[in-house]
Amino acid sequence: MTKDMTNGSPMKLIVGFAFPLLFGFLFQQFYNLVDTLIVGRFLGVDDLAGVGATGSINFLIIGFCMGICSGFSIPISHKFGAGDYEGVRRYVANATWLCIGFAAVLTVLTAVFCRDILVLMRTPEDIIDSAYNYIFVIFLGIPATFLYNMVSGVIRALGDSKTPVIFLVLSSFVNIGLDLVLIIHLELGVMGAALATVIAQIVAGVGCLLFMIRKFEILHIQKDEWSADRHMMGILCGMGIPMGLQYSITAIGSVVLQSATNMLGSAAVAAVTAGGKVGGFLACPFDALGSTMATYGGQNVGAGKLERLGKGLKACVILGIGYSVIAFLIVLVGGEGLARLFMKDAEVAIIENIKTYLIFNTASYSLLALVNIVRFLIQGMGFPTFAILAGVLEMIARTIAGIVLVPMLGFVGVCMGNPAAWILADAFLIPAYFIVKKRLYKRMDSAN
Repeated sequence: MTKDMTNGSPMKLIVGFAFPLLFGFLFQQFYNLVDTLIVGRFLGVDDLAGVGATGSINFLIIGFCMGICSGFSIPISHKFGAGDYEGVRRYVANATWLCIGFAAVLTVLTAVFCRDILVLMRTPEDIIDSAYNYIFVIFLGIPATFLYNMVSGVIRALGDSKTPVIFLVLSSFVNIGLDLVLIIHLELGVMGAALATVIAQIVAGVGCLLFMIRKFEILHIQKDEWSADRHMMGILCGMGIPMGLQYSITAIGSVVLQSATNMLGSAAVAAVTAGGKVGGFLACPFDALGSTMATYGGQNVGAGKLERLGKGLKACVILGIGYSVIAFLIVLVGGEGLARLFMKDAEVAIIENIKTYLIFNTASYSLLALVNIVRFLIQGMGFPTFAILAGVLEMIARTIAGIVLVPMLGFVGVCMGNPAAWILADAFLIPAYFIVKKRLYKRMDSAN
């Protein structure tokens, strides 16, 4: 069930590992799209805007959870690449204890303060109740987020990118079915959409966990291996917390940009919500390539095969930039049709704003490709702090867009936020890669 990424053609390994991930990300975004379509079509613009107004705070908290789990998987991939299976099990056990603690604390804090956060973000009064009803349920589901992302991260660290996708696809169908029942038939509104998402996450997490216990013999943890180890927990937190903060710091800029968008009214919020969902769907290949490079980098560093890092990076960048061109052409030709999926034909201004938002973002997708590929590779190499610094630059760019560009340019200023963030992040990450690679060579030389 495992896969060794330290031998063979980097291009073939990356494509073979990334394709199942891509399939999973597409399905994940697909059911997010369905959520948005159903809310927009059956509940209306205000409820759609309410869900959209929570996007940045959702990313701030849930992104932190996902980042922590991704960071925890890096020492596991290092141990697996080195052939130390007892070390793999001990890291998994200690990561489990940490996830339980983080999940408990974050669930309580976010559930208590979520309305206060929405008020601070200047969420419009006509949509704040919808926003609260949605995000409160999402925050109560944080333990399910930790469960799926931790288990799937462990499985991917061992080279298996297919199993998490299978259960993600299953959960996608569960989510869509529950959307139809909870929103349309039971009339639970946006709360129904949130419940569907949380239940689907539970299905994916439990499914992955049961499969992992049954199929991965090297993960059959012995009683003594469950003991908490301060040193291992320190290493896990040293990897996980910076990666979680990377998401959260990046999201702070998104919160500022979202607050500025909120000031433009619910119609602008609805346009960004719909545009963001389409953009997220189109950006799935970059997520898949990034996750692939984290595992690829982790295993090869663990095996001491540093010469393979550059080869893998080159292959991945070629794939990412090639797809960027395709995505831009899709939006250029069919952007209006994609926008009309979310809105009734009468909403002409919102449809035009959605198309504008998509064109600005997809025209800059080559920049996003580099952000994901290089950032995750650096993380897999064991240098998560550099990812935080890139996140700080993204935060600065989006903050400037929210404070300066949106008041000056209106909705166009909103559209410029992401491209500006990707430019600043790339300006830092590309030289950072060469710096950390040089450090690894020095470590290897000193060890020898």
